[in-house]
Amino acid sequence: MSFLARARTVARPGFSRWMVPPAALCIHLCIGQAYAFSVFNLPMTKLIGISKSAPDDWKLTELGWIFSIAIFFLGASAAVFGRWVEEGGPRRAMFTAGVCWAGGFVLSAIGVYVHQLWMIYLGYGVFGGIGLGLGYISPVSTLIKWFPDRPGMATGMAIMGFGGGAFIASPLSVWLMQRFSSPTHIGVAETFLCLGAIYLCFMWVGATIVRVPPDNWVPAGYKPPVAPQKLITKNDVYVYDALKTPQFWLIWWVLCLNVTAGIGVLGQASAMSQEMFPGKVTAVAAAGFVGLISLFNMGGRFFWASISDMIGRKNTYFCFFTLGPVLYILVPWTGSIGSVTLFVVCFAIILSMYGGGFSTVPAYLKDMFGTRYVGAIHGMLLTAWSAAGVLGPVLVNYIREYQIGNGVPKAQAYNTTMYIMAGLLVVGFICNACIKAVHHRFHMRPDHEAERAAAEVAAAGDPAGA
Repeated sequence: MSFLARARTVARPGFSRWMVPPAALCIHLCIGQAYAFSVFNLPMTKLIGISKSAPDDWKLTELGWIFSIAIFFLGASAAVFGRWVEEGGPRRAMFTAGVCWAGGFVLSAIGVYVHQLWMIYLGYGVFGGIGLGLGYISPVSTLIKWFPDRPGMATGMAIMGFGGGAFIASPLSVWLMQRFSSPTHIGVAETFLCLGAIYLCFMWVGATIVRVPPDNWVPAGYKPPVAPQKLITKNDVYVYDALKTPQFWLIWWVLCLNVTAGIGVLGQASAMSQEMFPGKVTAVAAAGFVGLISLFNMGGRFFWASISDMIGRKNTYFCFFTLGPVLYILVPWTGSIGSVTLFVVCFAIILSMYGGGFSTVPAYLKDMFGTRYVGAIHGMLLTAWSAAGVLGPVLVNYIREYQIGNGVPKAQAYNTTMYIMAGLLVVGFICNACIKAVHHRFHMRPDHEAERAAAEVAAAGDPAGA
């Protein structure tokens, strides 16, 4: 498998750096399907009953854990394999991500066929989640190295694919289920198999295209800023030393709170829109709603990341934590007046900022900790996404169930959750305000990396001396 080695991915003279964003998009558009998983939730509550849920069918709260487990393993795998991705290069990571992601769909299809929910937890949740983590981080540090002049825009180009993946996957999934369904069967299993095959092909295309820049490469005409910029360091911080800084954990909470506020409603967007506007929003319209907000999720990743190159990462997050609470508080009001249009507008803006938080954070880390280990540090930071991937859906699903159990109409069952989400964003505002430049004691010396490498070899036992 020498084709996957990092040395085989070093760009030759004449290679255009603009070939790397399409390679990243091949990965992120595929794994972005995770944001469209909500279109399967209601159909999977009727696998036995077909027209309505039967006693032996799965509940919506049980199905909500599929998405949460996948997001948990996204962050966990990104943290565990961050250095492996950095050292082995993006091609090996992208190839592996494709195998895990497609394999998760296959195992989930079997789980649907035999009606075993634990197999879907294992397939889409665990194996798919690992594919999500590896695929998510593999192109990020590569893009930052190719675009030192515009790091926010570069990460925005890649990560917008993750937000836009649902724009393709949502209508495609609904269409496939319709093609495979019958009066006695819902075509979820066959849809999973088709999606797995399609995504494997595209992810391997991305792995073939991707390249890393040669050592000390810089774009033609690019000159690094001479004067120091506030909150932008010229020094590198070692990956494990970054964990010792308050900046890492403040950014961890900034991401976690921003994601928690968005991911819960995103994971149940289809069901929420139908329940808040009964009779007005059909299943097909709800799938369209998921696709539309996914488009804003995608566009926001590029828009806000590009804006951050001009106004700074900290100010960009201040925008998120100022506008977000206002919009979440407005959502229950849009339901009370029956305005589907205002509901969609609120969530379109919310999801643009949700996506923008993901695409801005790699550049935020680059500013704080330098470029050398930004990929591995980013992988560890994504544990915030894991935590949010559990917390957000749990808040939405279980508060909804509690409200309905106490006689609250389904159309109003999400109101309390929206107010809680607004409060979380206020806490995020405070965390972002506390972020300052990393203290110089954490900066690597020129010989620091060589010393660490020698120490690690000695600790592990040098095979050459055996």
